[in-house]
Amino acid sequence: MADAQHSIPGSAPHASGSLRPETLAVAAGRPARVQDAPANQPVTFASSFVAGGPTEYARYGNPSWTALEEALGALEGGESVAFASGMAAVSAVLSLVPHGGAVVVPRHAYQGTLSLLDAEAERGRFAVRRVDVEDAGAVEAALDGAALLWLESPTNPALEIADVPRLAAAARATGVLVAVDSTFATPLRLQPLALGADFAVHSATKLIAGHSDVVLGAVGASDPALAERIRTHRGMHGAIPGPMEAFLALRGLRTLAVRLERAEANARELARRLAEHPAVLEVRDPGFGTVLGIVLADAAAADAAVERVRLWLHATSLGGVESTLERRRRWATEAPTIPEGLIRLSVGIEHVDDLADDLLAALG
Repeated sequence: MADAQHSIPGSAPHASGSLRPETLAVAAGRPARVQDAPANQPVTFASSFVAGGPTEYARYGNPSWTALEEALGALEGGESVAFASGMAAVSAVLSLVPHGGAVVVPRHAYQGTLSLLDAEAERGRFAVRRVDVEDAGAVEAALDGAALLWLESPTNPALEIADVPRLAAAARATGVLVAVDSTFATPLRLQPLALGADFAVHSATKLIAGHSDVVLGAVGASDPALAERIRTHRGMHGAIPGPMEAFLALRGLRTLAVRLERAEANARELARRLAEHPAVLEVRDPGFGTVLGIVLADAAAADAAVERVRLWLHATSLGGVESTLERRRRWATEAPTIPEGLIRLSVGIEHVDDLADDLLAALG
């Protein structure tokens, strides 16, 4: 993925004719180069716009969103639509499932997504088919008559890896839409649209914004017609991002490559050290990204470790510059197949020795 090259939409070609994703994260979505104009898209606080243009009213657009959407779209290789939250982005994609349709989803996935799917299934709006996403054959078998295949890779919090190209091809062959929640991977490690998916979904709250101060979501679409349906849903349901949130997320995106590089290096080293600790029964490491899982003997052992840390932050979110951790089964809605002693680690950019010292001491 790191060697993929793209042009910046709406801008003059780079001298080389294309830009790599790390550069796009910095260069895309900037305002026109006019003398004394700002180098960055400023925040636009406005509810009404002068008539006659494409926006007219703030529920249909804002320059602060547009800049973020241009940058994310360039990274995804499609059109991006920003939302008020990750769940608003999830809801927009699910809105395309017809009444009575079926959604194929990993048995382990983000709690909010699974809870929303279960709620809709209870209402009779559509059926939900849960699958082991690492068993590609079982996923393909579940696609018969489905309307949407929803994937996560890595899954949250089990950190399973899906064969996205194979599953996307199988879904497309049977007319099933494909959405990939790529929050953990980010566009710098996984580009679902290039692998055959129709949608790439992000909680931009996490690694994209990267500083634990924004709630925002985004949907990338491979087809302009699908993007327009998603955009229409956003406007009709009022799931619009605030201009300040969009500004902060874009500012965070500018440093994603360097944050990700540092945090990933920390994660791989921590995985190595944790595997040698006698209290750790299992280390779950997808091999990329900033999230790890460790399994301790039971809930009591995991809760005790979480309470003992001093540098790591006990918090339910992830993807910030600070390292966070939590025992996932403390949530009643977490899948019963997740071990009671599983601690999800979101690795930040601190010095790896400090992170290791704190965590290993907490493990006893």
